[in-house]
Amino acid sequence: MLQLIRYGLIGVASNTAIYFVYFLLTYLGVEPKSAMTLVYIIGASIGFVGNQKWTFAHRGDSSSAALRYVLAHLFGYLLNFLILFTFVDRLGYAHQWVQAVAIIIVAGFLFIVFKYFVFRERI
Repeated sequence: MLQLIRYGLIGVASNTAIYFVYFLLTYLGVEPKSAMTLVYIIGASIGFVGNQKWTFAHRGDSSSAALRYVLAHLFGYLLNFLILFTFVDRLGYAHQWVQAVAIIIVAGFLFIVFKYFVFRERI
């Protein structure tokens, strides 16, 4: 439970900042999926150390955890991209709302993947 709380604290702070950057980029005319790609890379890069050290207190091999982290984020990115593509491009919903919901969905997905795959505890 403590991991989930820590993940939530890091996530709320970082995703709020990242969402405002996304909103600003789209306001300035950047296409929503391109803006999401840029902020996703920034957010994922910043998140590794915070999640490894603070959220999951991972003491395993950092390089293999980093490889798993990149793999997890590739799937998270694809999930986010598919959500935007489906609900904005195909169904016509406002990208601002779709991305806000996508952040929550992807964050939940990533928590599970981080806990049981990326920063798993060795027995």
